[in-house]
Amino acid sequence: MVNSTDLSPREIVEQLDRFIIGQAAAKKAVAVALRNRYRRSQLPKNVRDEITPKNIILKGPTGVGKTEIARRLAKLVGAPFVKVEATKYSEIGYVGKDVESMVRDLVEVAIRMVRDNKSAEVNAKASAAVEKRLCDAIVNIKKKQAPDAPIEILRAQTLQEYQDKKLENFNIELDVADIQMPNFMQIPGMENMQIGIEIGNIFGKMAPNKTKKRILTVAQARDILLAEESEKLIDKDAMQAEAIELAEQHGILFIDELDKVASSGGRGSGPDVSREGVQRDLLPVVEGSTVQTKHGAVKTDYMLFIAAGAFHISKMSDLIPELQGRFPIRVELNSLTKDDFYKILTVPENALTRQYAELLKVDNVNLRFEDEALKMVAELAEQENETSENLGARRLHNIMEVLLEEVSFKASKKGPMKDVVVDKKFVDAQMSNLIKKTDLRKYVL
Repeated sequence: MVNSTDLSPREIVEQLDRFIIGQAAAKKAVAVALRNRYRRSQLPKNVRDEITPKNIILKGPTGVGKTEIARRLAKLVGAPFVKVEATKYSEIGYVGKDVESMVRDLVEVAIRMVRDNKSAEVNAKASAAVEKRLCDAIVNIKKKQAPDAPIEILRAQTLQEYQDKKLENFNIELDVADIQMPNFMQIPGMENMQIGIEIGNIFGKMAPNKTKKRILTVAQARDILLAEESEKLIDKDAMQAEAIELAEQHGILFIDELDKVASSGGRGSGPDVSREGVQRDLLPVVEGSTVQTKHGAVKTDYMLFIAAGAFHISKMSDLIPELQGRFPIRVELNSLTKDDFYKILTVPENALTRQYAELLKVDNVNLRFEDEALKMVAELAEQENETSENLGARRLHNIMEVLLEEVSFKASKKGPMKDVVVDKKFVDAQMSNLIKKTDLRKYVL
């Protein structure tokens, strides 16, 4: 599933450059960490077991690409990825979530990934079974309507119509699995540990699966039956074992807002007690421990942890020394400049300008941006980030919404295709209030 064998660190960075502007140091660090995973997998087992991933801390203001770098990296190699906020956890005994829940979430992501792959493998066989079930149901209905018609002719005719997609809106009555939400019995006082007993599983094997009759179109029934038939063909034990190995060996856990649980200067009193407690609870998970999940025991020894935070109030040195030691690679991301903003608007495959052009094309608006206008937008974004809160690239979303609000409001699919050119004059007209406010700030001491 994970195939990074053909990608050198340089090539990994090139792939990341397609979506993320700048931040070369951060891209280089994650590319090397990813490649080292492949290098480790090629070593003898006795050597491989001694090598653990080198975890990374990304320091930088919001909106500069910390999360996106980690997410794109995971997507690039098909690795299970989970992003969590350190602030949602708390020391055991305080209100909040148990830190081990991030590992359980990662396993669930891995299970979904493996199930999707297994479903693709058995799709042909499952589709054939679904085709037979649906055609049988349709033939039964047709036979009741035309009892004198030969059954073989009905079957051949129905099969041909089904394969030609002529029966998509044909209604049939089908017995489908009655999926109910599992009942959990929570142990009082143990909410943070997330200990639950699924009552349904205790007697699940003693009672047959419930079904209920539903009236569905052939198109609706196909999706439901395809999931049912695929599930029958997948070896669940093998799927769980593969998912656990995928999570253990290739999982990436992104812990955001780590700076919010760092003790800013002083320790031992007030909220710092709980903050330091969260760090100590994180420590065994990051160091390597075994976490119990409903799919089995999962080791965290070889998972890659990428932490991030602004660290503008607290510092990395405010983290407890033991946790600092588990994140040996530290990279500082730069604030974005107007040149970066201009590239963000023009270079990436999913650039904002392309997104808005595609959205408005739906309502017969042919949107085109001139370079001079985009440079003005980039300069406005830089000035706004300097004079108010630094939102990084997210500032562009705000500016683009204001810039194109009137065009989006007036667009309609009913009229003919309309050309709209966003030039300097257009930006001056739509952003006059923001430009005036930005100019006045120069005189504020």
